Amino acid sequence: MTDSDDTIVRWFADLSMTDVPSVGGKGASLGELTGAGIPVPPGYVITTTGFEAFLAHIDPDGRIRQEVAGLAAEDLPAIATSGTRVRQLVRKAAMPGDISAAIVAGYRRLSQNGSACPVAVRSSATAEDSEDASFAGLQDTYLWIQDEEQLLEKVRSCWASLYNDESISYRRRLGLPEDQLSIAVVVQQMVDAECAGVMFTRSPTTGDRSVIVIEGSWGLGSCIVNGEVTPDRFVVNKVTGEINVRDISDKENEHQPDRAGGGVRELPVDEARRNVPCLSDEQIVELWKVGRRIEKHYGRPQDIEWAVPRNAGAAAVYLLQSRPETVWANRDHDPKAKPTPKAFDHVINLMSSGKKGK
Repeated sequence: MTDSDDTIVRWFADLSMTDVPSVGGKGASLGELTGAGIPVPPGYVITTTGFEAFLAHIDPDGRIRQEVAGLAAEDLPAIATSGTRVRQLVRKAAMPGDISAAIVAGYRRLSQNGSACPVAVRSSATAEDSEDASFAGLQDTYLWIQDEEQLLEKVRSCWASLYNDESISYRRRLGLPEDQLSIAVVVQQMVDAECAGVMFTRSPTTGDRSVIVIEGSWGLGSCIVNGEVTPDRFVVNKVTGEINVRDISDKENEHQPDRAGGGVRELPVDEARRNVPCLSDEQIVELWKVGRRIEKHYGRPQDIEWAVPRNAGAAAVYLLQSRPETVWANRDHDPKAKPTPKAFDHVINLMSSGKKGK
């Protein structure tokens, strides 16, 4: 392999949305946010160059892609058999030395103080969050990874997740060409979160574009993503910043980092905090400000992940990801009325209903 380490690893500060083909949707968005001055924890992306070189190393004849491309979307047993075999191959294969060296060098640069830096390792598919397809939730994410060997293992797991059964089935249904699909991996410094959650710059339930909806709970945001807690919910007027709705839930559990072994563990929330809002009014206003900035930057409603560090000031919030809101955007693009097949069908419809046209 002749590519330099710079093509295997690229830092957020050097990326923008034009880099989706090499760093995927998630990686490109984090670079775009960083360049726009949005508070984003630092990190880098293991580009599709790294994945393609690894795939060529373990499958020089390209049989994996040929096999997946030949699967029928409705043949779930065949998809399961093929996916399992490919995932095992990717997870167990040795990583070429130049690729692992570049990944480890990036991790050491991120850990500038000499101690292991806890990171999130997140898949970033090249077709992710496009207007035609969203791979959100179909590939893997690993939190609070804190040593080099564990990092390399999780990178291979993210690569393998491109061949999760759900992901294969989804892209076969859409007819996406396998040879045009690749995957990058985001390595991002973890926020030791007092609370975390999601923010929508358009109501996810009604489509109302005049509000920002914030959902949050104690600890890491994975507890909300996994549906293990009912979050607090705040609805904020997008123009004035007035907090119109405060729904405070009984937050029984939270995800906290396993500082000894890495990863995340679920813990009960102590009684004193269970029914206390996870966000202060000052933090809600800060999220509102950042949400408006991000929507203005992208020019369309966004679905945003955020975190507030422990013992931080009111204005200390970090953005972990931002993707275009798709549910209501797709509805907006749907035709408001179906055209009639023929020019005079409306006359026939009037006659059959007993009405007369003039």
